[in-house]
Amino acid sequence: MGKKMKKEAEVSSKDVFDPLPIESKKPATVVLMLSSPEEDVLARACEAIYKYAEKGDENKCTLVELGAVEPLSRLISYEDHLVRRNAFMALGVMAANSDARRLLKKLDVIPAIVGKLSPEEDAVVHEFATLCLVSLSVEFTTKLKIFESDGLDPLIRLLASPDPDVKKNSVECIYNLVQDFPSRVAVPGPAHPGEHHNGARDPHSLREEQGLDRLLELLGNEELSDLHGEALQVISNCLQDTEALLLIQQTGGLERLLQFVLMPAPPEVQMNATKAISRAAQITENRKVLHEHDVEKALITLLAEDHDGVRTAACQTVAAMSENLACRDTFRNLEGVRAIVQLLNSESGEVKEAAALALSSLTHGNQLSAYAVYEAEGDKLLVRQLRDGHPAGAVAHAAAVLTNMAAQEALRCNILAQGGMRALVAPLRATDTRVLASAALAVAALSCDTEGRADLRDAGGLPPLIKLMSSNNTEVRSNTCWAVRVCAGDEPTAIEMCRLGALEILQEINSSSNRRNKFSEAALQRLLDSNLSVKYSITGHLSSANITADGFYDPGQVRTGQRVLTLEEFSKQKVNQHRPIIAVNGKPHQPVSAELMDDKQQDGLVSTRSSSVLSRSSGKALSRAKSRARREEEKQKDADDSKAQQEPAPVEKPWMLPHDAEFHELVTEAAKSILPLQTEREQCVALAKLVSDAMGGAVDSAKLHHFLWELHLSELKVELQSNIIPIGKIKKGTFYHRALLFKALADRLGLSCGLVRGAYNRAWNEVRLMEGPPRPPDATPRP
Repeated sequence: MGKKMKKEAEVSSKDVFDPLPIESKKPATVVLMLSSPEEDVLARACEAIYKYAEKGDENKCTLVELGAVEPLSRLISYEDHLVRRNAFMALGVMAANSDARRLLKKLDVIPAIVGKLSPEEDAVVHEFATLCLVSLSVEFTTKLKIFESDGLDPLIRLLASPDPDVKKNSVECIYNLVQDFPSRVAVPGPAHPGEHHNGARDPHSLREEQGLDRLLELLGNEELSDLHGEALQVISNCLQDTEALLLIQQTGGLERLLQFVLMPAPPEVQMNATKAISRAAQITENRKVLHEHDVEKALITLLAEDHDGVRTAACQTVAAMSENLACRDTFRNLEGVRAIVQLLNSESGEVKEAAALALSSLTHGNQLSAYAVYEAEGDKLLVRQLRDGHPAGAVAHAAAVLTNMAAQEALRCNILAQGGMRALVAPLRATDTRVLASAALAVAALSCDTEGRADLRDAGGLPPLIKLMSSNNTEVRSNTCWAVRVCAGDEPTAIEMCRLGALEILQEINSSSNRRNKFSEAALQRLLDSNLSVKYSITGHLSSANITADGFYDPGQVRTGQRVLTLEEFSKQKVNQHRPIIAVNGKPHQPVSAELMDDKQQDGLVSTRSSSVLSRSSGKALSRAKSRARREEEKQKDADDSKAQQEPAPVEKPWMLPHDAEFHELVTEAAKSILPLQTEREQCVALAKLVSDAMGGAVDSAKLHHFLWELHLSELKVELQSNIIPIGKIKKGTFYHRALLFKALADRLGLSCGLVRGAYNRAWNEVRLMEGPPRPPDATPRP
C-alpha cells in the first residue's frame, strides 16, 4: 500500500513545471500576461509595466492602446499583496495620461482606489493610490466622485503618514478637492460614526482629529518645508468657509500662519500664507488679532517684494484688513498708501487690480486716506488705468477709488483736471457689469457741479450713460439712475438727456414693478424738475416750487411714450396747422452792462429795449453803454478787416429763441403796479386783471364763439413764419394762454403760483394766499 502511494506522488510531481523566469521585450506580451492566473506572473508583469510607463508619455500611450488600463484596474483589488502593490504602482504612473484617466473614469475605479487608503495597506500602496487620485482630482466629475466615495477623510488621515511622498500626494489631492465647495466644507473634520457623509459636521468634533490641525502640524515641521506651499494653499481654500475660519481662530493657527508672513520665506510660501491671512481677515475678531500682531508692517514689507504673486496677495490682505478702522490709520501712517499707489505702475494686470482694490477699501468713507492717495499722485495713475481699460477688475476698482476721492471738492476738481470724466466714457461702454456699475457711480460723484456735467456732455458720455439705464443688471441700472439724477441738476444737461430719450426709458422702468427702484423714481423727478417745459407737457402740472424761466415753452400735452421736441427742433419745422408752441423769453438780444443793470435794479425794473425811457439816470447809463458798444464795435471791425484774409468763413451761429419785448413790458408793468400792493390777495387780483387785459379782456361765455383766438394765432404763425409764438405777442388768448402768462409773471414777481392743464384747452392757476404783507416793498421782479 505504501509503495502505491509513493508511485502516485511521483506521477503527480511530473505533471507540474518548475518556476520559469519570464523575459519579454514586447509590451504587448507583458500586457497579455496581466490575464495570467499565476500570481508570480501577474506581479512581474505589473512591475514591468510600471518601469516601462515611467520612461515617458509615449510609453504610457502605448500601454493604453494595448489595453493595459482595464486589467490593472482589476488587479488593484487582487488578494495577493505583492500583485496589488505592483498594480497600484503601474496604475499610479499611468494615470498621468489623459486617455488613461478617461478610461479609469469610465471603469468607475475610484471607489476601489479609495478603499485601499485604509491603515491596513502599506506605504507603497498609499503612495501610488494617492498619486493616482492626484491625477484624477483635476476634473470636476472625478473630483465629485472622490468626495462621494468618502475619499476626503482617509486623505486627511494620511497627512499624518511618516512617508513624505504620501503626505505630498495627499496635500495635492486635498488642494484639488477643496476647489469644490462641498469638499471644502467637509475638510475641517470627519463625520461622527454613523453620520451620513454629506459634508455636515458637528462643531464640537472639530477639536479632535481634524484636517486643519494636521495641516497646521505639517507647517510646523521644518523637514517637510517643501510641502509648506501646498499645505498653505489647502488652508487658504478651506478658510473660505466660516466654520474653518472659526476653527483656526480657536486653535491658535492664526499666529502660526502669521509667522510665514513675518519671517523670511520662499515667495510661494509667503504668497500662500498671505492669501490665508486674507481669508482669515474676513472675521472681525481675526482682524483685531492680526492688528495686535502688527500685520500692517509685514504687509507693507511684502508690497516691496519682487514677486507679483506676493504683492497681489499683500494688496488683497490690505483690502480685507481695511474693514478695521485702526488698520486703515496704521496703513496710512506707515506710508502704506503711497506704497500701494506705486504698484499701479506695475506691468502685471493682477497687481494693478489688487492695488486698486486695496485703495478702494482704504479710501471708503475715509477722507484722510483719500487725500493720501492724492498726495501720492494716485489720481493720475487711476485715470490712466481707466483709459487702459484692462483688466476689467482694475478699471472697476480704479473708478471706485475716484468715487471715494470725489467726495472732497478739491480732489474732485483735480480729477476733472486730469481728464477723469473723459476717461470714464469708455468704461460706460464696457461689457463687464462690475465696470459698468462702478463707472456709473464715478460719473455721479464727478457730476455734482456744473463743470463736471459740462465735461460729461463734451466728452460724449451722455449717450452711453442713458443707454445703461436699460441694463438687465439691477446694480448697473440703479447706479446709472442715480448718475442720471445727479447729472440732471442743470437745465442744459437735463434737456440733452431728454433729447436722448432718457425720459422714455425712465417712464418704462418706473412702469415695471420688477425694474422700478427708488433711484429710477428720483431720476425721473429730477429730470422733470430741471426741464419744466417737458414736465408740464407730460404731467400737465407745475407746482409753486417749479419756477419758470426764459426759454420755457408749452408744446401741449404729449401722449405716453412720445418724446417732447426741443424748441430748436420745433423751429426747423415748416408752418403747419397744428397747435402752436407758446414760448416765454424776456432775454435781451445783447448783454447789458453791469452799470446799466445796477441803475435798472435801483428803479426796480428790468428792461432790454433801447427805446424804453426809464429815468434820467438810466438814460445816461444807456447812453454810456451805447457809446462804449460803438467804440468796441469799431475796434472789432478793424480787427476783423485785418484778419479777413486769414480767417475761414464764420461758423453758423446756433439757433436762439427770439427776444419777446412785449412780454418784457408786461413784466415791467407788473413790477410797477403789483409789487407795491399790501397783500397777496390784492396782488393776485391785480395780476389776473393785467393778464386778462393783455389777452383780450373779459369774454362772456355766451359770446366766446365771437372771440376768434384761433384765427389770431394762425395769423401770428404766418406773420412769424414759425410754429413758435412768443407769449407777449398773443393779444387774444384763451384759458391755457392766460394761465401760462399768469404763471410766468407770478414767478418773476415772486408770487406763489401753480399751473394745471385740463381738457378741452382748459388750464388754471393754483395760488396759495398768506396773511400779512407779501414781501418787502422794495422787492424787485425775478429776471
